[in-house]
Amino acid sequence: MIAAQAKLVYHLNKYYNEKCQSRKAAISKSIREVCKVVTDVLKEVEAQEPRFISSLSEMDNRFEGLEVTSPTEFEVVLYLNQMGVFNFVDDGSLPGCAVLKLSDGRKRSMSLWVEFITASGYLSARKIRSRFQTLVTQAVDKCSYRDVIKMVADTSEVKLRIRDRYVVQITPAFKCTGIWPRSAAHWPLPHIPWPGPNRVAEVKAEGFNLLSKECYSLNGKQSSAESDAWVLQFAEAENRLIMGGCRKKCLSVLKTLRDRHLELPGTPLNNYHMKTLVSYECEKHPRESDWDENCLGDRLNGILLQLISCLQCRRCPHYFLPTLDLFQGKPHSSLENAAKQTWRLAREILTNPKSLEKL
Repeated sequence: MIAAQAKLVYHLNKYYNEKCQSRKAAISKSIREVCKVVTDVLKEVEAQEPRFISSLSEMDNRFEGLEVTSPTEFEVVLYLNQMGVFNFVDDGSLPGCAVLKLSDGRKRSMSLWVEFITASGYLSARKIRSRFQTLVTQAVDKCSYRDVIKMVADTSEVKLRIRDRYVVQITPAFKCTGIWPRSAAHWPLPHIPWPGPNRVAEVKAEGFNLLSKECYSLNGKQSSAESDAWVLQFAEAENRLIMGGCRKKCLSVLKTLRDRHLELPGTPLNNYHMKTLVSYECEKHPRESDWDENCLGDRLNGILLQLISCLQCRRCPHYFLPTLDLFQGKPHSSLENAAKQTWRLAREILTNPKSLEKL
């Protein structure tokens, strides 16, 4: 048993050092290319409208606010200034969303974003995004990369297609630190010893972001309340959560397997599903020793089996907001197809670790 486990870990490490590292290097190169173009576009936006200041900056070889959805899809979060005169309200009526309401009607004129406030005193995510989309469209025509960029049509999101190779979404957002949303107040679960009080404090200190992007409720249509609402996002908190042990290595292997074998019609799976399942696996295996390097094979198998189960049940709950289903709106046939593919992959890795050389 131990010999089989060691064999799997050996082949996984080899896979990590060869396939995962070359994937990382290729993505880093793509990110540089994409960020060069986005920075230029945002410089033009800022020249037209100083309220939209570019917050895309590089720190320790990482671009702050950039998320990789897949090797050719990226999201850049553009942090806006001055949320001060608004109260953050998440009463659970819109799963995964919250609203920003004027703390005092008399303060309307004090807001930097006065013309985006609705009659009932809400700062409208949709109105800000609509203005931003107009600015980006104009900036694309003026910037020095105009020959290689196109706006993606038929969406209220701000999406650029770069060199017909990459798609990058630029999302206006507010950073919220020092508060934790009520809809995530159940976390951490009292009966689970992970992640421990110190890590919990660190995670909560990272706070969350409020993004201006489409948020669909169960019926798939947007009500006016929803189009004014902001989507909750916990990128920094989630990154903080999966530090230590072989967690990040495990996630890297999962992303590489996804890119190579689970990029399927209907796009049932993205990197975020993998990141979410790593967090759930941490709860199931709360001891640090469960994440030693020699446990990499066991953890990976556990996550792949959990993924199959989620795909078969057609439900993958968001880690911090479990009422939110990350598979919502995905075609059932594409989820079934992904479940079969994942099962083939898991069986192959488990029964024949050497097969990782070809995967």
